[in-house]
Amino acid sequence: MTRNNATFGGRRRFIKTASTAGAIGIAGLAGCVGNGAGPDEDVLRLGVLEPFTGDFAELAEERNQGEELGIQHVNESDEYDFEIEHEEYDTQLNAEDGVEVATEAIESFGADFLTGAISSSVALAINEIAARDRVVYTPGAADVSITGENCNEWVFRFETHTAQIAEAMTDFIAAELGNRVAYLSADYAYGQSVNEEVHRLMSQKADDYERVDEFWPQAGAGDHDAFITSAQDISDETDALVIGMTGGQLIRFLSQADDRGLNDDVPIVTTTGSFRVVRAGAGAATNDVYSGVRYIPGIETGDNQQFVEDYINEYGTPPDNFSRVGFESVRMIANGAQRAGSTRAAEVQSVLPGMTHDTIFGEIEFRECDQHATNPVWMGQMTPGDEFPDVRLIEEYSREAGNADPDCSVMNCEL
Repeated sequence: MTRNNATFGGRRRFIKTASTAGAIGIAGLAGCVGNGAGPDEDVLRLGVLEPFTGDFAELAEERNQGEELGIQHVNESDEYDFEIEHEEYDTQLNAEDGVEVATEAIESFGADFLTGAISSSVALAINEIAARDRVVYTPGAADVSITGENCNEWVFRFETHTAQIAEAMTDFIAAELGNRVAYLSADYAYGQSVNEEVHRLMSQKADDYERVDEFWPQAGAGDHDAFITSAQDISDETDALVIGMTGGQLIRFLSQADDRGLNDDVPIVTTTGSFRVVRAGAGAATNDVYSGVRYIPGIETGDNQQFVEDYINEYGTPPDNFSRVGFESVRMIANGAQRAGSTRAAEVQSVLPGMTHDTIFGEIEFRECDQHATNPVWMGQMTPGDEFPDVRLIEEYSREAGNADPDCSVMNCEL
């Protein structure tokens, strides 16, 4: 499904349409069609690819608002010698749909730049399209392999990946909870990445670490009752239950776990429980749940407070993690184009590796070894709030002055 732009009041607005791209088989997509900015070097063409329908729809809307604000920031700023034109496409939660609409953005719209796709499985498929057609892609998904073993020179990521979040989580688990860990993760790329990274780091940080058990509900599952029962059965021998899922599935799991009293039996540690949409959706069921934290609007870093003010003025609500990812993904592309003096993908791609950017987190670099952003992370706990639970940052485990990046040697990225 394609979401097209319309012009209103001199600014570009987004309107959903019911049109659907024609089916295109991957075998018929060969050929390099990127690297051309068309006749207008003062125009940067961006394809916005988000799961506007499905379990991640609320996250997609949040990220899209950040993208809107980023595009507005570029187009209304004197800092840039070009304007961004864009089209929006619905990836849903399906890699085939992601490939289809990414190809449509490149071939029909002439996009030299792609951004979006919150599902790691979809993002991994679009990785391949970016490499095939030589277009710059900024994914919105967190599986380590996107800029790890499945990296390529056309992919640059501002989203915080699971290895960075796992640094804060494993520090906290080892120091405060214990070393006997069970895992309950959605069985797709992101859930698998959570398990791999937490297990890898716990093995390094605790000599007596034990992986008690692993449970794998299907991605998008609605009923987690049997898995909750299994986790309760081993609660006496478990110090922490790590949850690797997000969006609507995490909301359903936390609600069901709260009904069963799971958090009374074993501490629940999530990777995305701090997301506003999760706290709002699951409500009091998130209270006392621990979570790695990628972003909250209250942090005093970089130009975050200006971003928060602009976002509230535009949308009437504070930004959250995917808002900042959408905003900075657009801004990093624009910064690269400004430095390159070109809106052509190949020339922008050549300057982004190792480039530093002033962001809401302060100065961030896209590492040359994997082209991933050196983001800070925090550990937090959900606490009762007025409208829905708040996030309490556990300061002693924050990465305020640096980042939580794994050594390049463990990323398995060959560029």
